[in-house]
This record gives sequence, C-alpha cells and structure tokens, in this order.
Amino acid sequence: MKRLVVASGNKGKLREFAELLKGVVETVLSPADFPGFPDVVEDGATFAENALKKARSAAQFTGLPVLADDSGLSVEYLDGRPGVYSARFAGEGAGDAANNALLLKELAGVPAEKRGAAFHCVIALCLPDGTRQTFDGSLPGAILEAPRGSGGFGYDPLFLVPEYGQTFSELPLEIKNRISHRGRAMQLLKAALAEAGEASR
Repeated sequence: MKRLVVASGNKGKLREFAELLKGVVETVLSPADFPGFPDVVEDGATFAENALKKARSAAQFTGLPVLADDSGLSVEYLDGRPGVYSARFAGEGAGDAANNALLLKELAGVPAEKRGAAFHCVIALCLPDGTRQTFDGSLPGAILEAPRGSGGFGYDPLFLVPEYGQTFSELPLEIKNRISHRGRAMQLLKAALAEAGEASR
C-alpha cells in the first residue's frame, strides 16, 4: 500500500505503528498532515466500536485508507476496568501519570495473584468506499505495585509480561511490537493491507 493514514494523535502510538508498518506501507500519514482533521468522540461501548468510528470518519475526510485502533487495559480485580476508559481513567484530559496513580490506588493492598490484567487492541481498517475490517489482539500480564522502566507510554511501566519478567517499559521495542496486543492485531492486519493496497491504486 502506498499511503495509509493512522488516525491517532498519540505520538507513542504513532511511533509504534510506523515501526510495525515498515515494509507494508510506503508512507504513513497522521492527523497532523491534514488541517482540520476531525475530532471523534470515543463514546462506543467496545474497543471495536470506537476504532471503527474513528477510522470511518477519517477515511471520509481524507479520501485515503485509514487505520485506527482503540486499545486499553482490562484488570481482573477491577471487573475489567479501565477498559474503553483507559486513556481517561483519571478523568478527561488526564495524563499517563494520573492514570497510573489511580490504578495503583485502586489496587493498593491487592496481592500479586489477584493483579492479573490484559492489554486489548482492536484495529479497524476503513477504505474511502466504506469497506471495513477489524482485527483483534490481546496479551495477558499482571499489574505491579510500582512502575519499572523508562520506555513505552500509558500503563506500560506497570504492566508485567510474565514470560519475560519485564514490563512493557523495560522490553526492547522490537520484542514489544512482536508480542504486544497491538502487534498481534497488526499481524492479522498485514495480509489484508496488501489486498487493500491493490484496491486503492
């Protein structure tokens, strides 16, 4: 595929997608490349609803194939929260530090065996003609009692990947991209991108 828009203003996420799309897409564009790019209210009840809403709106606006994702953290002890509210767990406009602090507060005193969690991601691919597909990925792990590592973003410093004994913030980007919820969803997407690229030429 020659050009693909990634409908996200999250710089960390854009870097990850750019890396994941190497060799598959010639030029990765972002909302910053399109003045007046529409803001979309993520009011869906599921990751899939939010991803599709963002991708559909952006495809109509840009006239190009668009990839959008909605992803988040589901914590067993919190009955699946923060879920679709992961980015605004501590309130609208809350940053990573505030969201992480609230998560640690809600899990204060909870033993390690009850701190199971999973990252979930749904990627939506929408073409200007309305064609759309979704791809799901997830990765189980656990929430630590304190952050570790300096890489990544969001809840990465608190999310332990048991098989590596490291958090997402400690793992090299190459490994993170391969095993992550977003990486797993992306693997499912890559075969579809080739077909979509032919359709958009």
